[in-house]
Amino acid sequence: MYIDELLLRNYRNYEELDISFENKVNVILGENAQGKTNVMESIYVLAMAKSHRTSNDKELIYWDKEYAKIEGRLVKAHGKVPMQLVVAKKGKKAKFNHIEQRKLSQYIGNMNVVMFAPEDLNLVKGSPQIRRRFIDMEIGQISPIYLHDMGQYQKILHQRNTYLKQLQTNKQTDHTMLEILTEQFIDMAVKVVAKRFEFLHLLEKWAVPIHKGISRGLETLEIRYKPSVDVSEDQDLSKMKSVYEEKFQSLKKREIDRGISLFGPHRDDMLFYVNNRDVQTFGSQGQQRTTALSIKMAEIELIYSEIREYPILLLDDVLSELDDYRQSHLLNTIQGKVQTFVTTTSVDGIDHHTLKEAATFQVESGTIKKIQ
Repeated sequence: MYIDELLLRNYRNYEELDISFENKVNVILGENAQGKTNVMESIYVLAMAKSHRTSNDKELIYWDKEYAKIEGRLVKAHGKVPMQLVVAKKGKKAKFNHIEQRKLSQYIGNMNVVMFAPEDLNLVKGSPQIRRRFIDMEIGQISPIYLHDMGQYQKILHQRNTYLKQLQTNKQTDHTMLEILTEQFIDMAVKVVAKRFEFLHLLEKWAVPIHKGISRGLETLEIRYKPSVDVSEDQDLSKMKSVYEEKFQSLKKREIDRGISLFGPHRDDMLFYVNNRDVQTFGSQGQQRTTALSIKMAEIELIYSEIREYPILLLDDVLSELDDYRQSHLLNTIQGKVQTFVTTTSVDGIDHHTLKEAATFQVESGTIKKIQ
C-alpha cells in the first residue's frame, strides 16, 4: 500500500497543503522547525487517528482555527481509497472510502504505518509506558478486536480506580461494587494480555533473524513479556482469570489503602535480551539501537504477514541517529517494496543509491515543493 496524495487544512503550521507522493522513497528536506515532522506526523495521524508526539489533539489545529483536516488517497491492492480525518476541539470524525466510521476502532487498521523516530530508540531503554504504548498501537493496526478490548479495559480501569479512591476516602463502604468491577476488569485484562503474548511471539519470530543479520551473526535477540500478574502464554483464559482473582485477593487491602489498581495490563512491560543479557540494563548503546531497529524492521514484516501488503514506513529524522552500517541495512531492506518517507536536514553523508533515486521535497516555513 502507499499514499499518493495528501491534503492538509489548518494542520499545525500548514494552513493549506496539497501534495502528491511517489511509491518509493520520498525525502523531505528542511531546516528544523519548518514543518518536516508535521507532514510526517499528519500521515501517521491519518492512519492511527492519534499523534505519536502529543496526546493533546488541540495542538494539531492551526493557530486560531476550529478544526484540522487531513485527507489522503490510499492505494491498496484492490484499488484507490480516499481517507479523511477531521480533528476538532470537540472530537474526531473519520471517513474511509467516503463512509463515516461510527467508531475510530473500525477506522484504524485500514492504512498501516510503521513510524521510526529518534524517540523510538527509547523503546529499549525508556519507561515501561513507552513499550506498552508501542504494543497497543501495533496490535491495534492488525486487530480491531484488540482495540475494542483495550478500550473497554481502559474504561473499566477508570471506573475501578474511581471506586477504589472512594473506598480509600470512605465515600463508599460497599465492597460488592468493587467485586463486580474487578470481575469485569479481569475479563478484559486476560483478553488483552493473551493478545499481547501472541503478538510478541510473532514479533520475536521476525525480529530474531533481522537482529542476527544486523549484528553480523554475533547476537541473538529474545523478547519477553513481563506481566504484573504471574501468568504465562501457555495458560488458557480461565486459568489466567484464576491467577488474576488470586492476585486481587492478595492486593485488595493495599489497593483500597492506595486508591488505585495495582495490577493489570496497564502495569505490564516487555523486556529485550541479547545473548541472554538484559539489553536495557547491560546492553551498550549500539546494542540498544540495533534492538530498536530490529523491532521496527520486524514490524514491517509482521504487518505484511498479517495483511499481505507492506505498511508505509515513516523515518522521522532517524537516519542521522544510525551509523553507516545500520543505515545501509535499513535502506537495503526497504528498497523497492515499502513506500518510505524520510525527513532530514540534509542527505549529505548518507551515501546510498536508494536516496539518490528518491523523490525529494523541500520544506520551508510551512510550504513544501518537489525539487527532484
